[in-house]
Amino acid sequence: MINLQKIEIAMSIQPYVINDIKICNVGEKIQDIQELFNQLTYSHVPVERDGIYLGSISENDVRCFDPEKTIEEYQYSLEGFYVREDDNWLEVLKIFAQNQTNLLPVLDEDNRYTGYVELHDIMNIFTESPFLNGPGGILIVEKGYKDYSFSEISQIAESNGAHVYGAFISKMENDVAQVTLKIGQASLNTVLQAFRRYGYNVISHHQEDTFNSNLQDRSKYLDKYLNV
Repeated sequence: MINLQKIEIAMSIQPYVINDIKICNVGEKIQDIQELFNQLTYSHVPVERDGIYLGSISENDVRCFDPEKTIEEYQYSLEGFYVREDDNWLEVLKIFAQNQTNLLPVLDEDNRYTGYVELHDIMNIFTESPFLNGPGGILIVEKGYKDYSFSEISQIAESNGAHVYGAFISKMENDVAQVTLKIGQASLNTVLQAFRRYGYNVISHHQEDTFNSNLQDRSKYLDKYLNV
């Protein structure tokens, strides 16, 4: 059975590390950093002192600073986000989102800068994964937060002939969890009905789903009966 506690692909970001941008020194003038941003499309650049990473400075801040002062005089503005080469790409994607940046410095175990990763490259890993790129269908179900489990979701799908490519909690509201799954190689209608039998509400709409069609037929029959 596939472990769906979280989507996790054991993929190092090492192949995606780029080192064509030199890390800035905290003693450099703001004017030089402003000129550097004129040549780049990144939201931040990394900063170091004595070879140790201090944080990243954003273009938005740099444009507001006195060109004649040094980064050190604005050290309070440095943002301390970074990743390691052995970090999981999904965790790296989360750090991108949390810090609203398109560049993440990569550090070694001594907190020395070894390069950076781009948001575009990490997004490509996700879009090329079987979860998005593989054959199959996207299914969205919901159930009370305390009533569902990923092991149950996996069991329901797999016992009805589906291969599960991945699942994640796509929404949490009023103690109800909404789970998005990618499944393949199965009768989607069979899987949908199985989830309903286990008390899941199916949110996504599917042409193969006979449930709504049956409800419409019964509604038409009832209207016809009442109008007799």
